[in-house]
Amino acid sequence: MSGHSKWHNIQKTKGAADAKRSQIFTKIAREMIVAVKQGGSGDPNNNSRLATVIAKAKAANMPNDNIKRTIDKALGSGNADDFESVVYEGYGPCGVAVIVEALTDNRNRTAPEVRHLLDKYGKGLGATGCVSWSFDQKGVIVIEREDLDEDTVMMDALDSGADDMQADEECFEITTTPDSFGEVLAKLEEKGYAFLSAGVDMVPQNYVKLEKEEDVKNMEKLIDLLEENDDVQNVYHNWEQD
Repeated sequence: MSGHSKWHNIQKTKGAADAKRSQIFTKIAREMIVAVKQGGSGDPNNNSRLATVIAKAKAANMPNDNIKRTIDKALGSGNADDFESVVYEGYGPCGVAVIVEALTDNRNRTAPEVRHLLDKYGKGLGATGCVSWSFDQKGVIVIEREDLDEDTVMMDALDSGADDMQADEECFEITTTPDSFGEVLAKLEEKGYAFLSAGVDMVPQNYVKLEKEEDVKNMEKLIDLLEENDDVQNVYHNWEQD
């Protein structure tokens, strides 16, 4: 993520929506199962992590039937899915900071795959904490601009408890604290807004620009292959995209 790279990522996702929709839903479902198990509840009103994942699912146009089915599966006594959260940190080309969040049932499978990609297309895997210090955790809500009035959206966002809003030609990017994310999202939804994306993300404090075409291609390849990995939930970076 960088500047409005959140929007760039969404554009790419929308462009490949049909081909990747099944994989996106599978990853969200996995995250939902973990949220239910760790939160001990299938009710988003009593499980803030589940509420966040449901918001993410709705932004990805995951059908309500799929959401309900996944929650019911997670609550079922026969559900044997057992995933753990793992975070990998490393470097892309020219020292671009990369954070990879994964949900896996086998670290011995996931770690070598992530390490291989970082070694091949970047500068390799680093130690825990090597780059995360340069990111801030924030709620990020993206709304497509369409015919919406910027001042109105700004006022609605701030009235809902958001910290800030940035706008470009394509979208509005609203940021919140992690704790207030769910409440802000709910209030904006009540006001009739639809979301391109919504989640608690790692937002970089500074950015790295890649000048060489080879470095750009390697960074794009690294992101694409990491995101195609079934175990990888989120990929964050501080590459300044045009």
